[in-house]
Amino acid sequence: MAKKHYLTATLPDGYIKTIGPTPVEFSHYWRIVAHLSKGGTEIFWGHTKSLAEAKKKRNAAIEAVDRRGWKAYDFDVVELVKTFEQPGRTMSNGN
Repeated sequence: MAKKHYLTATLPDGYIKTIGPTPVEFSHYWRIVAHLSKGGTEIFWGHTKSLAEAKKKRNAAIEAVDRRGWKAYDFDVVELVKTFEQPGRTMSNGN
């Protein structure tokens, strides 16, 4: 069985998303921020095992513009960083 790890994505706007613990070897995180015609936003996100798979999510966003009535959207794909300890936490040995 694969050892579990954490995956962290840092997006261009500074948003940080941590996934895990997971044994799955995801490589990229994608996010769509949909700007709604009546104001506000909807956020869709996920993780994939390849950059090519993540880039395909843009096609879903393009199709959704008309179907869901978005006035615009932002699409980001970033590489995930793998760690074995949960980011933002340190392990203590009790001393």
